[in-house]
Amino acid sequence: MNTSSLSEEWVTSLKPDLHGIRFRFWLAFFSASVGIVVSLGVLQIGFIGPYYRNVKMHSIRNIAEDIAEYLSGDATDEEIGKAVQDTIRNNACVVMYNTKGKIIFQADSLGVGCIFNAAESRKPQQLNSMETIRQQMDENGSDFSLTFESAVTDNQMMVYGTKVNAPLSTYYLFVNTSLDPVYSAYSVFLSQYFIFTIVVMLLASAFAYFYSRKITRPIVNMQKEAGKLANADYTAHFEGGSFTETQQLASTLNPANHQLQKIDTLRRDLIANLSHDIRTPLTDIRAYAEMIRDISGDRPEKREKHLNVIIRETEYLSMLINDMNQLTAMQSDNIEINEEEIDLCARINEIIELNRTLIHNAGIILHVDLPEKLYVVIDDIKIGRVIQNYLSNAIKHTPSGNSITIRAYKKRMDNVVRIEVEDQGEGIKEEEIPYIWDRYYKSSRTFRRNMNSTGLGLAIVKSIAETLECRYGVISHVNRGSLFYFEIPEKHR
Repeated sequence: MNTSSLSEEWVTSLKPDLHGIRFRFWLAFFSASVGIVVSLGVLQIGFIGPYYRNVKMHSIRNIAEDIAEYLSGDATDEEIGKAVQDTIRNNACVVMYNTKGKIIFQADSLGVGCIFNAAESRKPQQLNSMETIRQQMDENGSDFSLTFESAVTDNQMMVYGTKVNAPLSTYYLFVNTSLDPVYSAYSVFLSQYFIFTIVVMLLASAFAYFYSRKITRPIVNMQKEAGKLANADYTAHFEGGSFTETQQLASTLNPANHQLQKIDTLRRDLIANLSHDIRTPLTDIRAYAEMIRDISGDRPEKREKHLNVIIRETEYLSMLINDMNQLTAMQSDNIEINEEEIDLCARINEIIELNRTLIHNAGIILHVDLPEKLYVVIDDIKIGRVIQNYLSNAIKHTPSGNSITIRAYKKRMDNVVRIEVEDQGEGIKEEEIPYIWDRYYKSSRTFRRNMNSTGLGLAIVKSIAETLECRYGVISHVNRGSLFYFEIPEKHR
């Protein structure tokens, strides 16, 4: 891959897919983070002003209450003045009037910020005369508070006033302070909040980007692997990452991939095997049909012989197709199981009767060891196929004059019903036993009866046993024969 293509791929990876899960997750997380920060900022901005005003009002009210305590006692003028100075704390202006409007005490740490130290025009209308002061006190229940903008300093001012009933006289006490420090702090907060918001947006964007990649990476990888499946590449493997949902998805897709791979393998094998197995019968059919046309058409004896060959080969093809279809369906796990209670002995006797003529013509002695009735819960068609395939295999490999024994009984210790088909053939070599269940396996046994056989019988038994979850197997000794068995777990309907 050249540099330009790499650059194009890199640019494409950076280009956001506006409809993709990665972009939408990033957008949702980023929007939520910014929304929370902005909401908190709006709340702070909305509440910071009233909060600080309440704090300031509480502060100057405390100053006034402390001074009123001294005035209500037996303190001297000197003590009162000292109390005023101590209470101001260098952040307020305190002025005290008598009932005639004369200033009795005054302390100022604000300078021009004290509304009582300058022209009357600086005061709000409520404080322009003692008459208005008394009226204000009466209307507000001996104390009041005001917030206004100073005409001199252009600052927000706050005033608290209260009437003090001392033992010797009545006084009007006022404390005022500037709100400028509040709004200075407010401005600092706004500037810091702006910087904080920018930082949060950058961090939220980066975090949302990387976390969205972490979350979507398994999904993106799964999409790439799914693309392999679309091209029949079954090497695909799905990784679930660290999230439960994607792990569950991967655990579903991987078995599905294996199943597709299995089906594809079966399909390829089916085509290959059918191509191989069909070629010879078709060649024979064509050859004998041409012989009938060219040679034996007017000779009944030859014509019948040739037609019988054609019929035998067509029957073989039909058996082959049926066996391949059944085997493929079972090995792909695409087969229905219809369990029902049946009399196993009656089913075995039916199959024996179907094969009675073949057994008689082969010169084989048949022994049947069955109880009167033996009920099992099983798929009737499939267990019938197992018995037929075992019996056909025994007939195929048992010489004339030898015997075949069929028996069925309960193994109470194992809680199973066991079917056995035992022959007196030449047996199977020990090293060959694991492979006789494979499709088209050709053993080294020399004796094989000339009869239609697809070579799939034992492979079908194996697939049926695995489908029905039954045990199966063979016990064989060379020159002594073989015993094939099939064990059905006891069930109750």
